[in-house]
Amino acid sequence: MDKLILVRHSETEGQHEDSPLTKLGVRQAHTLAHFLEQTGYKVDRIISSPFLRAIETIKPYSQKCGVRIETDERLEERILSHEPVDDWEEVLHDTFEDQDLKLTGGESSKEAKERVLSLIDELEREDNGNVVLVTHGNLLALLLQKYNREIGFYHWKRLTRPDVFLVQKQGGEYTVERIWDH
Repeated sequence: MDKLILVRHSETEGQHEDSPLTKLGVRQAHTLAHFLEQTGYKVDRIISSPFLRAIETIKPYSQKCGVRIETDERLEERILSHEPVDDWEEVLHDTFEDQDLKLTGGESSKEAKERVLSLIDELEREDNGNVVLVTHGNLLALLLQKYNREIGFYHWKRLTRPDVFLVQKQGGEYTVERIWDH
């Protein structure tokens, strides 16, 4: 893998896996396609969460560059709990502090990170060229911790929809750069 472009999905109607993009989200997806095209990176693979909002976010770019969208369940958003959580943002904060904290039917930060990092490990072992991964905010923040341990709850809060990060190896070390500026 040469470059890894991490994308958070655009604005959506809701949090259900089949929630579509809002009208603003559709415009954001087209802006994202133009932005990614302007980076000049030739993309060899696009791998997306199977959730509709992630696929709809990258579809305009996929059509422009002629690279089909693969889906991978390891990019699905992390489930905090299968039961309603009134103070979900406070609980989410706590899961960044205690990576083993797990609610009923949910996934701990540690488990979610292991899930997504298994995909990253596969990509690092193979010669995939430049890869775009499309995922969700919480999982993206946990994934970014691989490259910067300081990433936490407050970084998650500052993520935009969409958002884009570039990961590349320089001198044997990975660097992460937020390249989305819209």
